[in-house]
Amino acid sequence: MGLIRSLSPHSSTLPDPVNSSSAAASSGKHSSASFGSSKVGLTSNGSAGISNSKIVTGDCGYVLEDIPHFTDYIAYLPAYPNPLQDNPAYSVVEQYFVDSEDTVPQKAIAHRNGPRGIHFRRAGPRQKVYFEPDEVQACIVTCGGLCPGLNTVIREIVCGLYNMYGVKKVLGIDGGYKGFYSRNTIPLNPRSVNDIHKRGGTILGTSRGGQDTKKIVDSIQDRGINQVYIIGGDGTQKGAAVIYEEIRRRGLKVAVAGIPKTIDNDIPVIDRSFGFNTAVEEAQRAINAAHVEAESIENGIGVVKLMGRHSGFIAMYATLASRDVDCCLIPESPFYLEGSGGLFEFIERRLKENGHMVIVVAEGTGQDVLSENAHSVNKDPSGNKLLQDVGLWISQKIKDHFAKRNKMAINLKYIDPTYMIRAIPSNASDNVYCTLLAQSAVHGAMAGYTGFTVGLVNGRHTYIPFYRITEKQNKVVITDRMWARLLSSTNQPSFLSLKDAPQDKKDEESLQGLDENHIGSTLNGFLDPKEISC
Repeated sequence: MGLIRSLSPHSSTLPDPVNSSSAAASSGKHSSASFGSSKVGLTSNGSAGISNSKIVTGDCGYVLEDIPHFTDYIAYLPAYPNPLQDNPAYSVVEQYFVDSEDTVPQKAIAHRNGPRGIHFRRAGPRQKVYFEPDEVQACIVTCGGLCPGLNTVIREIVCGLYNMYGVKKVLGIDGGYKGFYSRNTIPLNPRSVNDIHKRGGTILGTSRGGQDTKKIVDSIQDRGINQVYIIGGDGTQKGAAVIYEEIRRRGLKVAVAGIPKTIDNDIPVIDRSFGFNTAVEEAQRAINAAHVEAESIENGIGVVKLMGRHSGFIAMYATLASRDVDCCLIPESPFYLEGSGGLFEFIERRLKENGHMVIVVAEGTGQDVLSENAHSVNKDPSGNKLLQDVGLWISQKIKDHFAKRNKMAINLKYIDPTYMIRAIPSNASDNVYCTLLAQSAVHGAMAGYTGFTVGLVNGRHTYIPFYRITEKQNKVVITDRMWARLLSSTNQPSFLSLKDAPQDKKDEESLQGLDENHIGSTLNGFLDPKEISC
């Protein structure tokens, strides 16, 4: 079955929520039970406010990071046959339902004799559900910044509930988390959301800032809501985890399902976040414009600033896709302006060789240097530091450098497409991806799972505990082959020395066999593109 695996080589079975006991789990203490040659337990985990994480262990180093289920804390819940079995659209499917033993490994590559590693539950419809269609009252909320695909996710949650499970009561929460207790709800149905996927933004509105968890759960309880779909980034998912904890503390039968969103693609574990492909595709327009401007005039320089607060994925992939970029600067890779091996020296050399160049810079690049020059550091309502405009800063520095030297007259054009990129509708690839994410969330909530988020892991849709996607941010590894491919494409200096390279376990293998002479001295910071293997 490809990357989908069962619990162990000895056909041990995963604990079935339909038959599992909830007595120990509801006590809030550590509990464990044997299932064949596997073991399942509830353990403490301080990340993101999660009090219990479900860990199942099996043979050969198998670990399942499981997600909560109603039966963990509510006893004697009735289960019902999944209505999908009578849905004509699914009559052609050979196997309606996902096997309870199907899990997906986090790492696609493993050594033959090594441990099987961490796995997640495979997403999809289950044979039994814990809601009857008439009892479901679902709500959807979007939080944080805009991202291509938000409206597609909203549409497919609504249509999935209506068309697959016969649910007729779906509400939209207006204006983010605060809308739970300060605004009216918006009734949603397939007709009202029919063409919203063709629009950018979110029809529900959004907001940033903290939330009052007690007020939110009070609102959920007072309105009779029993399924909550939360679309947002890592801060939003942390909030979703806290909401789930309060719901569980009250013993409510309310499913909390997250759909992770960030245009920067900095959410860990998952292959990519929705809207990222669209952002990279749209970034090409800005890069193409910069290239046309630069090559149309003597010593032309095009500078393009792209999104990427802490992670440079958009800048890196847009650069690789374009092949017209001469230098890509991202937060993960330190760079310097002056001296041998600096950016200015590279610009001079490239202009002498080609007569023009294009520079792509992620918005979070060089913020430590810019912050030193700023009088104060302001933050948005979510607590994120407001970034200085590195694009304007670096453009001015380049102009000042060449003006002082009087060696070469340059013509520089600066393009900032930031909000144009995030405000557009999702492309075809992201539309399909958003559809599958939304349907996975609906299947999980109907099956009685809660306190989870959905995501693509090794090309398979999975259910992931909240704490796994909020414990850290995904970042470009500058000792990885993908960054080497970029250096090979642009022929830019790497600005990398061993003192700058991250030395964590993830990167140890990449650094093996490299010494200071191979990477380049700290004086010039060059990694010869001819030495890079793709």
